[in-house]
Amino acid sequence: MSVLSLFSRRETALHAMDDKRLMLEVKRGDRRAFDTLYHRYARRLQGFFFRQLGGDEERAADAMQDTLLRVFEHRERYVEGSDVGTWVFSIAYNLCKNIYRSNAYEAQYLQTLDAQPAEESAVEIQMDHERLMEALQQVLDALPPPLRLLFSLRHEEELTVPQIAAILQIPEGTVKSRLHKTMNLIRQQLKHYEHI
Repeated sequence: MSVLSLFSRRETALHAMDDKRLMLEVKRGDRRAFDTLYHRYARRLQGFFFRQLGGDEERAADAMQDTLLRVFEHRERYVEGSDVGTWVFSIAYNLCKNIYRSNAYEAQYLQTLDAQPAEESAVEIQMDHERLMEALQQVLDALPPPLRLLFSLRHEEELTVPQIAAILQIPEGTVKSRLHKTMNLIRQQLKHYEHI
């Protein structure tokens, strides 16, 4: 069997592995396994950072690279059997948190947000999908970074509340409360579309 054939078989085997098995190979130092993991997460991470860092493509690309570099550098910290996506996005979140912290913004805003009582409102938006998506994107772009992050993890990355709690290292109840408040803020901003 040729070297090329063995290489091709190994690549096929790596692509067929689930994330947990693939991460164990990365943990053992397998660079080809890391390349496969990189390709699985690079696009999602870049999109995540693009949304979290104000639409700056260059900063998003840098943050994605930093995150995946940290995944490889700290591969020994991966706990066998744990959800790889949660672990990777925990690293990404910590990177975002460092960026937010450098802006001295997150802590002050979250204290204010957590002190506000949650409001209940049911807003039914009846407008065509394209206009709604445009309006929603404008609202999301205007959200403070911590809330944009939370919305992104839940509704764009489709992570569960327990996964988000693990990533953000906060109680699940806090995640639910902040998600509720985020949705109320979004509803308030889109309220003028209520009767369309």
